[in-house]
Amino acid sequence: MTATRERTAPPSPLRRAIGAMLVVALVLAFLPYALVPLYRAIDPASTLMLWRWARGVPLMREWMPIGRIAPALVRSVIAAEDDRFCSHHGVDFDELRAAVRSQIRGVRRPRGGSGITQQLAKNLFLWPGRSYLRKALELPLALWIDLVIPKRRQIEIYLNVVEWGPGGEFGAEAAARRAFGKSAAALSANEAALLAATLPNPIRRNARQPSPGLRRLAGIIAARATAPGDTDRCVTRTL
Repeated sequence: MTATRERTAPPSPLRRAIGAMLVVALVLAFLPYALVPLYRAIDPASTLMLWRWARGVPLMREWMPIGRIAPALVRSVIAAEDDRFCSHHGVDFDELRAAVRSQIRGVRRPRGGSGITQQLAKNLFLWPGRSYLRKALELPLALWIDLVIPKRRQIEIYLNVVEWGPGGEFGAEAAARRAFGKSAAALSANEAALLAATLPNPIRRNARQPSPGLRRLAGIIAARATAPGDTDRCVTRTL
């Protein structure tokens, strides 16, 4: 007797499409983890910068090595955005827990729970706005960035990719030239504090024409940036 061979039906077009979508999703999910080691040496652009390029929208960014950025700006940004930047490993879980508690209670905080490394992960690989999905993707990326990229390089990339003005200004050099007509290398302590104070909302906050509230905030940041301590030891040790 001849054995009857069973023929397996080919996958349907729907199943093939779903499989292809899953493969694409996996590639996109793991691509940032593959790119992070390259950014130790390659100067990257942010997703927002790439989106502006794709639409032909004006964009201003001149990469400035950290050694040519005024140390006052480096210290001011750390003081304003993440004063435990040198002591945590990509995610400040104490700050994150405090942010979650404040959100549950409906209390507004002067800054969110994302530190510099988390913001770097968002700028390089994710999208603006708030969502639980973005936060879920952001946290492991921040931990990976901190594991792979030294702190000094992290702050260098951050200072060069963060959006810093309403007209497509990205990075410290474009921000300094727009606000004060000078290079980021020549910023004074007060000018650096004003630029750092605009970072949570550079579209509405204007360092060139600061409001009284922005000046007060910049004064607080300047005091923190010049206070004795080692909050910026991982960066300024070699500045």
